[in-house]
Amino acid sequence: MEEKYTAAGGEVCQVLTFKLADEVYGVDIMSVREVLDFSSVTKVPHTPDFMVGVINLRGNVVPVVDLKRKFKMGATEKGVNTCIIIVEVIIDGDSTILGALADSVQEVVDFEESVIEDAPKIGTQLNTAFIAGMAKRETGFVIILNVNAVFSMNEITALSAPAEQVPVQ
Repeated sequence: MEEKYTAAGGEVCQVLTFKLADEVYGVDIMSVREVLDFSSVTKVPHTPDFMVGVINLRGNVVPVVDLKRKFKMGATEKGVNTCIIIVEVIIDGDSTILGALADSVQEVVDFEESVIEDAPKIGTQLNTAFIAGMAKRETGFVIILNVNAVFSMNEITALSAPAEQVPVQ
């Protein structure tokens, strides 16, 4: 059974909003470490097509994922507002730092719990587990992502493995 999305305090949720194509997405601000300008990434062979490469973040190798590719929306084109959102993903109690490529970052928004609806049920053929909730705004919806569910355990393991250990697909 899926639970309704709530913030840590239960009443107000702070969400960093960003754009992928023409849609507005968001992630709980507690998962966000920082936002970086998109400069260059080092490509790593034998990685999934949605992984654009890795960056050096203060001496640490951080995988960067193109969310548009992950969501089958095409590739992100580098533009003046293109950025990398550094997020902390927790899978089975282990923390992994990832970069998520976005067309642009919008703002941090406080959403009352009352304006956040459950992820839509679109039938059994479409997995919406990565959607934590849908926040209603005057201009439409913000799709709030569950960063811990966006990537499967196998994907996280492949992204976190040293390059020579990444499985060939």
